[in-house]
This record gives sequence, C-alpha cells and structure tokens, in this order.
Amino acid sequence: MKPLKIILSGGGTGGHIYPAVAIADELKRRHPTAEFLFVGAKDRMEMQKIPEAGYKVVGLPIAGLQRRLTLKNIWVPFKLIKSLWESKRILRTFQPTVAIGTGGYASAPLLRTATRMGIPSLIQEQNAYPGKTNMWLAKGASKICVAYPHMEKYFPKDKIVWTGNPIRQALLEVDSKREQALEKFQLEHDRVTVLVLGGSLGARAINAIMAKSIAFFQAQNTQVIWQCGQLYYEQYKAYDQRKHVQVVPFLKEMDQAYAAADVIISRAGALAVSELCVVGKPAVFIPSPNVAEDHQTKNALALTQQRAALMIKESELEEQFESKIQALLKDEVERDLLGRMIKGLAKPKATSAIVDAVEELIQLKETKAG
Repeated sequence: MKPLKIILSGGGTGGHIYPAVAIADELKRRHPTAEFLFVGAKDRMEMQKIPEAGYKVVGLPIAGLQRRLTLKNIWVPFKLIKSLWESKRILRTFQPTVAIGTGGYASAPLLRTATRMGIPSLIQEQNAYPGKTNMWLAKGASKICVAYPHMEKYFPKDKIVWTGNPIRQALLEVDSKREQALEKFQLEHDRVTVLVLGGSLGARAINAIMAKSIAFFQAQNTQVIWQCGQLYYEQYKAYDQRKHVQVVPFLKEMDQAYAAADVIISRAGALAVSELCVVGKPAVFIPSPNVAEDHQTKNALALTQQRAALMIKESELEEQFESKIQALLKDEVERDLLGRMIKGLAKPKATSAIVDAVEELIQLKETKAG
C-alpha cells in the first residue's frame, strides 16, 4: 500500500487555519507515518502559523478581491491563473491520497486543481452562510463537512456531513475548572463574571462601548474580564485600575476564562460560536459587520433563531447595549435557559467526525485501486 499523503489548504485568517491544523493533528494521531503538506497564500498568516504548528507549508501567489475599488484587483485574475498552474505542479510532485480545504481564497486553486485531477477532496465550511470559495468548490468536492444544519440550500445534499467545527480540546472540561479559574483571575464567588471577547487583535466597537459602560458594570454587582486585543491595549489598559475590572490584550488560557464566566459578550466568528456552544454559557453576540458576506451576523442569527443566544447589532450598541445586558444580568432563569439551549447545539467531537469522513474517502480510493 502506498504511504498516506495528505494535502491541506485554507488560510487568510485564523478561522480557516486553525481548523486545518486541528484536522491534520487528528489525522497524524491516527496515522503517525502519514506525510502532510499545507498550501496557503504567500505573505498571509498561514506562512507563519502552519510551521509553528509543526507542518510544512508552501505559498501560492493567490490574492483575494478587494471590496473597494483598487488597482490591486487588476492583478487578481493573473495571480489566480498562476496559482492554478503552481497547484498542478505541487499536486503532481506530492501525489496526495486526499485533499482537504478549509475555506478562504487560499484554498481555491489547490482544491479546484485536485478535483480536476481526480484526487478525492473534502471541504470544511465553518459558517452558517458559506464563503464564495467553498460554494465554488462544492460541485467538485467528494464530501462537504458543515458546522450548521440546513446547509442543503447551499451545497449538494448527498455530499453534506454535519460535523460542527473543530475546537480546542481543553474546552471540553471547563465545568470542572470553575474554582481553579476564579482563583487564577482572583475573582469573587458572589459576583457575576462577565467575559468580553473581541478576538486576538480586538474589536473597536466592542471596546468603545465597554469603555463607556464601565460605571454601568460596576453598578450591577459584576466583575469583568475584558480582552481588548493587542491593537487596543495601550488605549484601554488604564481601565484595568478600576475596581472589579481586568483588562488584558490577549487570553492565552481561554478554557480558564470560559470556566470563570457567567455571561460572555463576543464577536460571532465561526470558531468563537462553536466554542461557546461547547462551553454552554449565556452569550451575547456583537457580530462584526466588516467581514465577507456578513458571515458573523448569519452565524449569530443561526443561534438567536433557536433561542440559544442574544445578539446586538453594532449599529445598535449605543441604544441597546446596557439595557439588554442589564436585563440578562437580572434574570438568572433566562441565563440558565440560554446556557442550556446553546449547549444543545454543541458538536464536541467535530474534529473526529471530520477525520472519519476523510478516512472514508481514503478507504474508497484504496478499494477502487485494489
């Protein structure tokens, strides 16, 4: 039998990179002798993050279309053509058993070329509304792993596997870490803990409304862990001196932060939503309006429509933020309901389910070859 060779592509943002790494890690655990190769976009974060995770990566000259009018868009078709040619060369040299794509324009040329060459391919879609790349690739894909139900309106029904999104394994045991977490963050047991998340870089609108609302939170018998992001820490670090408020640029031990929290205020990126489902805490989503296809709003709506979370649009923060948060803080029954409903949507074994689907493609290929 030929050695197992797996090629993975996806990038541009952590939301595409980290699922690919999680899938590779699980495949490596099951198949220690397998060879792995990642393909990303040159000059994007995957060129740093993938080697840090212990895998080899090669870059394509692919670039995404800018939403605003710019001369850079003139070069996009030429970069795509060049990336398709380079993808063909990479695939002929590496000769993968299977190709896996996790979205983002970086995965488009590699997965498109793989399907044309007859290589079994699997794509993983993290969002409630698919990205353009995965919708473009769907016709040629062998399997499509999705994070949300009812995705047959976007993808061929017979290819869909509802797996959920890969998440950090440390989050599976947050319930048992509460006492340890309260001690780590030096929090009081008789106060409601509010965890505020804007992503690793930070969210300007969330930070601005938090700065305006610090006195409000102090009046609600709460204690706040406010992750403001690396870009905004200098601007907001002074609030760390306020009583019952902790301001940090980045939270390394997210499992501890989730364990300490009673209420979570967060952006609605695909991985954040999946993690919060597993954590099972009442969540208030403030989707970023500045992402492609308004993904975050659609992710949040997928939960709010099932009474599993609350949502405040960024444009409505000034009018609604304090009133909605106050109502939630005062209503323990509502918090309990939201926690139970969001927990019911969790897919804690997503990575394993995706790798099961990959192995089915490998077995099918081996059966045909044999």
